[in-house]
Amino acid sequence: MPHIPLDENLPGITGLLNYRQDTALPIRQLTQILLRGESTLTEGERELIATVVSQGNQCKFCTAAHTAAANAILGESETSEKVKHDLENAPVSEKMKHLLDIARKVQADARTVTPELVEKAKESGATDLEIHDTVLIAALFCLYNKYVDGLASVTPTEPAFYERLAGILKTSGYLPSPNRYTSLNTTS
Repeated sequence: MPHIPLDENLPGITGLLNYRQDTALPIRQLTQILLRGESTLTEGERELIATVVSQGNQCKFCTAAHTAAANAILGESETSEKVKHDLENAPVSEKMKHLLDIARKVQADARTVTPELVEKAKESGATDLEIHDTVLIAALFCLYNKYVDGLASVTPTEPAFYERLAGILKTSGYLPSPNRYTSLNTTS
């Protein structure tokens, strides 16, 4: 049960963003830029960063939501499962493996991102901007994970909810729009 009154039809981050829309807008705008804006990292790769950070923080809502979003964008589920549980054998580039390693370090203790780790990412083709954005996405999802769990937001258990949410995130991104979450209504 949430620690504050939230719209029971809007689980997870959706209810929190709806609760305080003035703070939600800049958060959504930053998320849209980082996860859907122009980048040499694909949208799927950026969702994978959100996924591994959320999993590392044990945030069930965000892990399920961004795993589903990555799966929807990538068109398969093997990659997200491998990056979460067996990064070494995941079907992603060496560059992406190093960026995901950086993201995990940021999630656990950002001070453990070493020059050597950054150099390995660069040697595998990562640009300074990709490294920057990986760290910023990881930091942003630490905020989200703590926001969702710190206010005990409702976390649905049915996979169909996350598949519906993934469809919204894939087609509409992260910016607000009228009736954005109508299909998420948990009472219908």
